[in-house]
Formats: sequence, C-alpha cells, structure tokens
Amino acid sequence: MKIINEDEKEGIVEVVPETLDDLWHLSHIIEVGDNASSKTTRRIQDNTGDKLRSDRGVKKTFYLGLDIESISFHLFTGKLRLTGVITKGPEDLIPLGSHHTLEVKLNTPLKITKPRWPKWAIKRLNQAIEASKKLSAIIVVLEDDTATLGLMRQFGIEYYGPIRGHVSGKRIVDKNRQKNIIQFYEKVIESVTKFDSIQNIIIAGPGFVKNDFFDYLKDKHQELAKISIIEPTGSGGRNGISEVLKKGTVEKLTSENRVALEMGAINNLLAEIGRNSSKIAYGVKETKNAINLGAVSRLLILDTRVAGDNMGDAMDMVENMKGEVMVISSEHEGGKQLESLGGMAAVLRYQIN
Repeated sequence: MKIINEDEKEGIVEVVPETLDDLWHLSHIIEVGDNASSKTTRRIQDNTGDKLRSDRGVKKTFYLGLDIESISFHLFTGKLRLTGVITKGPEDLIPLGSHHTLEVKLNTPLKITKPRWPKWAIKRLNQAIEASKKLSAIIVVLEDDTATLGLMRQFGIEYYGPIRGHVSGKRIVDKNRQKNIIQFYEKVIESVTKFDSIQNIIIAGPGFVKNDFFDYLKDKHQELAKISIIEPTGSGGRNGISEVLKKGTVEKLTSENRVALEMGAINNLLAEIGRNSSKIAYGVKETKNAINLGAVSRLLILDTRVAGDNMGDAMDMVENMKGEVMVISSEHEGGKQLESLGGMAAVLRYQIN
C-alpha cells in the first residue's frame, strides 16, 4: 500500500492498494460515514436511438465520490465494495444523492475522507505499508536439475534463476548421483534463504522432484518445511510460476496465515472462558465497560463491529492505555464464534466487578 496524498487538516488520505491484504486492511480502516472517491465503471442508459444499446446501457468510467453506508469485504474472493450515497460525479451521467456501489481496485487510487482520523486507523495504515515491504511468498519451480524462483513482490513477480545442478538421469549409472542431488537442493535452499521475512514457500513443478525436495526439507530444514506447501504444475520454469499464480495459491495462503493468527486468539479466549477466568469480558456492554475502566489488555473485535458501530474512539482508548486491538474477520469460524459472544471480547489486566 502506498500513501500518495495526505491532508491532515481536511481529513483526507489518498492511498493506492497493491495487494489483497491491502484491501483487507482498508475494509477495517474505512468506516460508515466516511467519504470515499475513486474511478468507477457504471452502466449508463444510452439515448442515441439504438434499441439494443438503450436497453443494456453503455459502460462509462468516471471519478465518483460517495458517503459510505455499508462496507463489504469477501476474504477469499478479495472483493472490497463500498456502498453509499453519491456526493461527487458527472451530473450529466449520474444523479447526485442516488446510491452506488464502488468496488475498490488494486493499483487504483482511493481517496478516504474522515471527520477525524483515529489513532488505530493511522496505525493500521502504517501496518499495511510495513507489510508491503515483506516478501509474502517464494515460488520454487523444480524440474530435473533446474530450479526457477518467483519472488512475490508488491509490484508483481521478480524472477530469480535458473539454478542448475549436475544431476545425471536415473538411467545413467553414477555413484555420485545422490551426492549431486543433495548439493543441488542445498544450492536452491541457499538461494531461498538469501531473502528476509519469507512467509510462504510454494514448491511446484512437474514430476516427483518437488516431492523429493520437500521431503529433504522436512528431514534437514524443518523450519523451511513448516512454511512450505506442494503445488503440482504441468510445466517447469517461468511457465510453472505462471500456473501457480493463475491458481490463486499465494492469495489463499496469505489469507490462511491471517486466519490462523486470528483463530489462535479466539481459541485462547474460549479456553479462558472455559476456565471461568475472571480476567475476561465479552459482549458489547461488558467489553465497553472494561474499556472505559482502562482494564483491557487485548481487545478482540469483529470487523463488522468496526465498520458498523463506529468503534474508533473505544479502540483508540485501548491503545492509549497500552492495550492491543485485534480485528477479527467475520468470514471464518473464529469470527462466527466471536459474533456469538456479541462481536467483541477482551482479555483484562485485572479482575473487574
């Protein structure tokens, strides 16, 4: 995510989302009542006399602003939609005051205007920018004694390689074959570990080399194996990397990692509730009371509560008291469990009555 314009006095921040994670962050930063503006495409009725065009309308792209009434983000499809009343746009094409849904697009500027930017929102924005510096995944495509790496950067794919070994074919008698295989694998591993902050490794390619390489990781490099998965492809090299990208594997893994973190927090909360812990509050009334008393060590809040209940001041209060705020997605089982508890809960510093 990039910030391309910031006007603190007017409450305006203009950003360019670059990844699906950026859209997820924005779905929690944007609130009901904010104003958002960006390029959009809308089907406009055609009055040229062409009956077919008149019935179907003509697609037009223009700049549009709206006051947001609802926010919708679908985790696994990666669609962020903002629905509200149109406040800005070409009046010859659209009536101001009518409703429209703006789909936030990757690599397209989005201007967000708030009456006041709360601290938690600024922090979330900075987290998204910091996350963009990390390497979300490396795709390792193996074929015989050749490996090609695809580095998932924010701007797209950076190719690295090919990395070549000296492994003879199975039909050739070579007493050093196994030794050469290990040297090749270590050469690939050395190339992979040059990069910092790797979140996922996708081991891909045709045939069984990818499986043998994964087995080698599990035996000799267990930490790497823990963040690795196997993805079959019909081709090697850059074509194999393209196959992995088309399958959406990288986006799915990013979502799964985030879900795992959130599920862990919810499971810990439920375990404390199961033990009848006196340092837990859940439900809207009890949690807000704990926030007002400054007793919250960690606040777990459902994303729909953030968007719909204008919880910015309460979240700021928690962070001002050195507490942690964790927004939980409503799209997985952990979110549904939190919803059943009222949509928010807190781990407390001390017992309250």
